[in-house]
Amino acid sequence: MGLFDEFLHRPWPYLVAVFTVLAALFASAHAVLYKRDPRAAVLWVGFIWVAPLLGPALYLIIGINRIQRRARSLRGDRRGYRAPDTAGAGVEAGRILRDSGRHLATLARYVDRVVTRPLVAGNRLTPLVDGDQAYPAMLDAIENAERSVTLATYIFDQDRVGVRFAAALERAHARGVEVRVLVDDAGARYSWPPITRRLRRAGVPTARFLSTLAIWRLTSMNLRNHRKLLVVDGRIGFTGGMNLRAGHVLAEQPRHPVRDLHFRVDGPVVAQIQEVFADDWLFATGEELRGEDWFPPLTAAGGVLARGIAEGPDQDIDKLRWTILGALAAARRSVRILTPYFVPDLPLITALNVAALRGVEVDILLPSRNNLPFVGWASMALLPLLVEHGCRVWLTPPPFDHSKLMVVDGYWTLLGSANWDARSLRLNFEFDLECYGEELAEVLEREVRRRRDGAREVTAQALAQRPLAVRLRDGTARLLSPYL
Repeated sequence: MGLFDEFLHRPWPYLVAVFTVLAALFASAHAVLYKRDPRAAVLWVGFIWVAPLLGPALYLIIGINRIQRRARSLRGDRRGYRAPDTAGAGVEAGRILRDSGRHLATLARYVDRVVTRPLVAGNRLTPLVDGDQAYPAMLDAIENAERSVTLATYIFDQDRVGVRFAAALERAHARGVEVRVLVDDAGARYSWPPITRRLRRAGVPTARFLSTLAIWRLTSMNLRNHRKLLVVDGRIGFTGGMNLRAGHVLAEQPRHPVRDLHFRVDGPVVAQIQEVFADDWLFATGEELRGEDWFPPLTAAGGVLARGIAEGPDQDIDKLRWTILGALAAARRSVRILTPYFVPDLPLITALNVAALRGVEVDILLPSRNNLPFVGWASMALLPLLVEHGCRVWLTPPPFDHSKLMVVDGYWTLLGSANWDARSLRLNFEFDLECYGEELAEVLEREVRRRRDGAREVTAQALAQRPLAVRLRDGTARLLSPYL
């Protein structure tokens, strides 16, 4: 019997062949069933069959979206935290909105179906520009706390600003105030030693969100808590895009100055901010925050309708993305966008272009010099797709502008921690507020106009005249946009 005949009479070649076919069948079936983009499904199925074993193996490693599944598994069987009914019943926006914003009642009904939290009336939002205005207001609230302080942030630096906040939190804890501090684990490492070490030594209950050093959590290292939340006595809230670091205080002339917007929040929607913190704290520590120390009865403080929108790769995935798409579809007159990181996917780009082609003024303000060069390059590669259809893009001069804001028709505002990129809209845990109110939107429109007046408009001609090497660099960075 020859070697070939001996080979044919052994069972393992047939077992390998059967295994190869079964692996290709299962991988192809998974791609057909779960890939949202049919083009991606076709490419994967073709590769799976053209490259036996290698194709199914690569699909198993990089083709399956584990982000949502991993985030859900980290939460386990704990359901999303829901606060006691202190925020009042949701309102019917169509009955309250003024004439100039009445057409946005359809947007409110749409977001009702996307987001689980109700739209509540009676809120007041006070814009705070840069750390020069935001930090004194936040520190004053902590110093005057009587019952509780909850603070969640991405970056909490051990610098002159971080030390001020740590000292204020320690004093509050020493006088008997219930204090809870939650810092993202990756964000805590922006300075060394981390501020969390000092807080713990002082006895302040402090937790870090998703340790990135534990080997069994390496698959979740990309899932970061990017929320910025501060609630004092369950009544006064602060949220926006500002971390706790010295660069935000422009009057002190920091080495790396950063502009930003933050907001003080009063009224029933503060309970929704507290609810999101309590859910994250429960997830990180297992401790439930209940009772009037955390959730006191709240009364009306202003005329803004508001709703908290939590975004995350678990049960809250795509909430902000769908809200933004709805707002672009509802816009009739204007859309103003401030964001430091602008790498939207094609559906968002299409929605922006459709709005512009309908005659809506679409203004997008981006920093001229990005603190993350790869993100800035990827943004530049996308701009021709917008400018050619009538969207206006403006590059603001230094200092770097970290503000995150969207205003529609001078009436609807979206503010908070999320950027216009895949990291915020798919990977991070974020928090934004949608607000309906002419007075608030008018103040923020003026702020956008001030920044636009000093900015440089991006033209199609200027984009086309960029050197080939620059366009290749930007296009290459764009290929990494799902990960930036």
